[in-house]
Amino acid sequence: MTQDRPIKVLLVDDHPVVRRGIAQLIRQEAGFSVVAEAESVPEAVEAVRAHVPDVLVVDLTLKGASGMELIKQVRTDRPHLPVLVVSMHDERIYAERCLRMGANGYVMKEEAAEVIIAAIRRIMDGGTWLSERLMSAAVQRMVGGRQSLRGATVASLSDRELEVFQLIGRGFGTKSIAEQLKLSVKTVEAHKANIKGKLGVRSAPELQRLAVTWTESRENGDRGDAGQV
Repeated sequence: MTQDRPIKVLLVDDHPVVRRGIAQLIRQEAGFSVVAEAESVPEAVEAVRAHVPDVLVVDLTLKGASGMELIKQVRTDRPHLPVLVVSMHDERIYAERCLRMGANGYVMKEEAAEVIIAAIRRIMDGGTWLSERLMSAAVQRMVGGRQSLRGATVASLSDRELEVFQLIGRGFGTKSIAEQLKLSVKTVEAHKANIKGKLGVRSAPELQRLAVTWTESRENGDRGDAGQV
């Protein structure tokens, strides 16, 4: 990666303190410039158009929508813009999903500052950044992998099903989920039925208990077996 001017970074995170911290570490690195910051999808989309960044660094939790929605929208206007996800959400659940959406790398926020910088450099060079653990897991899957002992994993859910599952875990009812995701109530009910089938859940109360337990464990930093219910 060689260029005469600094690499222009657009940083998107809904936590001002965290955003400032990441911006500071990026600015301290020679050859980097944070040209804009945003905390929501609309702000980020506008900033991409206004500042034409060289790389987008985005969290998954944003105001009003997820970082995955931002990745999808950005890919429409800037299909080749390098995107690095830097998030607290467990990589074993989200990294592969983000790459399918069009991201070029995934870094956990708990990683050292130099890892974030190294990841930015890697994706700017046209590469992909994942942790060694994820790369090893990918190789294992390629040579046969392994199935969960219970066969019921959150990782088996589709992206939309995972969104619904998380909102159930945060206490939202069907109508509220439909409004947030801009779906019909019937569609949300269909997703809930699919989730119950994949996770081996028989009733709505059981699904809610499972969703609450899983969501709280993720948000409280329980690393455990991230895909296992």
